[in-house]
Amino acid sequence: MSNRKPAFSFEFFPPKTEAQAEVLDDTLGRLARFNPYFVSVTYGAGGSSQERSFGTVARVAKRGLLTAAHLTCAGASRDELGKVIATFRAAGIDRFVALRGDPPGGLSEPYRAHPEGFQDTAELVAALKQAGATDVSVSAYPERHPHSSDWDAEIAALKRKVDAGADRAITQFFFENDLFDAYVERVRRARIFIPIVPGIMPVHRFASVAGFAARCGASIPARLAHRFAGLDPDGETHRLVAAAVVAEQVADLVSRGVEAFHIYTLNRAELTEAVCRFSGVFPDAERAAA
Repeated sequence: MSNRKPAFSFEFFPPKTEAQAEVLDDTLGRLARFNPYFVSVTYGAGGSSQERSFGTVARVAKRGLLTAAHLTCAGASRDELGKVIATFRAAGIDRFVALRGDPPGGLSEPYRAHPEGFQDTAELVAALKQAGATDVSVSAYPERHPHSSDWDAEIAALKRKVDAGADRAITQFFFENDLFDAYVERVRRARIFIPIVPGIMPVHRFASVAGFAARCGASIPARLAHRFAGLDPDGETHRLVAAAVVAEQVADLVSRGVEAFHIYTLNRAELTEAVCRFSGVFPDAERAAA
């Protein structure tokens, strides 16, 4: 690794059961020691999913972590989202991750904005800034969003979000670092200069990650599939290979000058902790001895 120690942010999702909540609490306890520069909590729109989102944001923030709440505008009116934003702001949350959200049937369907809602993420970013948000992250897609017709449309969508006030972009996960470099070059050529933070997906279960990648338009390199071929997803060898894969990816990006990473933790600590340690980032109690 380089002598420079990267900054990490971590993403969590709201637990659905008490058992999942206990796992999240353990994960938070382990990862908070690494002093992430912020953490984010994904958003479930409507009913109990929304309540879980509020509760998880509060649960995380109580640990003293700088916490960003995700928000999506798909399927919601401006008034509905205005109330959600007001609830978060009243709770002291001023950081957000603003996303469009997917159609009800997934990305295979065309996206249709709510007739009384925000037409795109840029409008949501502007509303968040107007409501007093101090920091708004948005999404970015090194392999293009599945609904983008071409690269011009992809970069234009990002520019609208930046012009509305976005402070950084966090990418969809990827496994080929050259794709990230090429994307950043496209963005800079378009004179967009906010930080582009790579989103990193530790491979806790290769089959699950491969399935998710297929649904969201992220590619799986053949060399990666080969490394996990035949491994028991719950086995020790799978975990060792997964730790090596994520550490190698982050090490290579650091060597290319990347200074910050957003880890999709899936509410599990082990691989995220491993990549922090491989990167020279240690828990508080161990930092002086490192």
